Amino acid sequence: MSTLPTAFAQTPSAPAVVIPSTGKTYTYAQLGAQIEAFQSFLASVGVTTGSAVSISLVNGLEFIVSFLAATYQRAIAAPLNPAYKQAEFEFYIDDIKSALVVVPKGAVAENSEAVRAARKYNAGIAEVWVDAYGDVKFELVERGRLSVAALKSIAQPNDVALVLHTSGTTGRPKAVPLTHKNLTTTMRNIKATYHLSPADRTYLVMPLFHVHGLLAGFLAPLHSGGSVVVPPKFSAQAFWPEFIKFKANWYTAVPSMNSILLKSPAPDPLPYIRFIRSCSSPLAPATFHQIEKTFGAPVLEAYAMTEAAHQMTSNPLPPAKRKPGSVGLGQGVDIKIMDDQGDEVAQGKEGEICIRGENVTGGYLNNPAANASSFTKTGYFRTGDQGKKDEDGYIIITGRIKELINRGGEKISPIEIDSTLLAHPAVGEAVSFAMEDELMGQEPAAAVVFKEGKQASVEELKSFLGERLAKFKIPKKIFVTKHMPKTATGKIQRRIVAETMFREEKQAGKAKL
Repeated sequence: MSTLPTAFAQTPSAPAVVIPSTGKTYTYAQLGAQIEAFQSFLASVGVTTGSAVSISLVNGLEFIVSFLAATYQRAIAAPLNPAYKQAEFEFYIDDIKSALVVVPKGAVAENSEAVRAARKYNAGIAEVWVDAYGDVKFELVERGRLSVAALKSIAQPNDVALVLHTSGTTGRPKAVPLTHKNLTTTMRNIKATYHLSPADRTYLVMPLFHVHGLLAGFLAPLHSGGSVVVPPKFSAQAFWPEFIKFKANWYTAVPSMNSILLKSPAPDPLPYIRFIRSCSSPLAPATFHQIEKTFGAPVLEAYAMTEAAHQMTSNPLPPAKRKPGSVGLGQGVDIKIMDDQGDEVAQGKEGEICIRGENVTGGYLNNPAANASSFTKTGYFRTGDQGKKDEDGYIIITGRIKELINRGGEKISPIEIDSTLLAHPAVGEAVSFAMEDELMGQEPAAAVVFKEGKQASVEELKSFLGERLAKFKIPKKIFVTKHMPKTATGKIQRRIVAETMFREEKQAGKAKL
């Protein structure tokens, strides 16, 4: 069971996917038929082994069928955030040389951002939708460079099934290829960690273009024979009514989503919740206790990253010990704390968290420099996070070696924000960094120095960014300064800039009192 087509060998009549907007439930047999039809379509338009298929869709049956059909066809599925701007779509489509871009019905007529990007790189464009009978329909609207029809294929364990990009703190985002074997290994690990079974049903709140939602929120539950309720997006208002109506019994989310749910009235009586999984962003111990008290369920914090096909560690289910402030124990992976030379440090000592396992990518696409620096001499992947093992072997993350901005689990590259700000004609210097946020954990912030004789308002800068970046990447606060703090050698360090900006803001606030 090392490929996705063989990972869902469940009872054909058992429920697999529930779409709350229509109330329709699809059994494993019905879902399989939809996937097979879409795979035939992909073959007929020329998608074959190694073809990249970019998918720009919200959560729903269309995404699910498009993604799985592409992987079944030995193609590479490349989910993209539908909120991206044209320039962002262009980067990702060009980087993996997408043969086909899948968009919602009407996107071509609307000349959407994804459609414009696909046309620039001569990718085929297919529209998908669900008809009145609940079936996924598809149409090749523009052929692009797709050529002759291909045969239907049978996926192999070492085929790349999924490519996601992970933002780096230096340079361009890195493309992470994940094979069928990588994905199915994680699916088995997650099933084992949480004892998932056909009796379980999860309510999906994470986006399927994110490795968290795709692996933990969707693929692992189906691998276990359970079912998934799939709304188009997270809504605090709809969450509990639909969770209860469709009889879900667990969910996985980022801490910011739980914080939002905690601000809303809890249902009375509370439904049975077997467990709540928290991942993709640090969970404060105080929030951990508040969630458990409010929702009456054990909270299990996990630790994951794209390069590991999501999950690496997790706190275990009761009666085993779960520790607030810890991300738990390795789950189906070999995890070590290492020093700069790649040697394991003594238990309790801090170092870089490094992992090895069949879920871990073999390396980034077309990026030998990143591959050379990302793996130790013994083949462990360097996570870029600093941590330690406690006396019980539980992992505690103590710092972030990398400088990514972690907004509610969404990793944002400060380099990308810097580059976009510097494209503004008035900006001479720009440095972005994380600022603490009660709800999201972190929000992007930035500092700018204007060119001599030029000026722009903060609102103008945000508008400029809004035309080029997804909304979640736009800095919540932009500091305007005359001099950017630098080291003695003239190097700009994000941490120093951030500390200086926040200190000056605090001092200015006190001066006004």
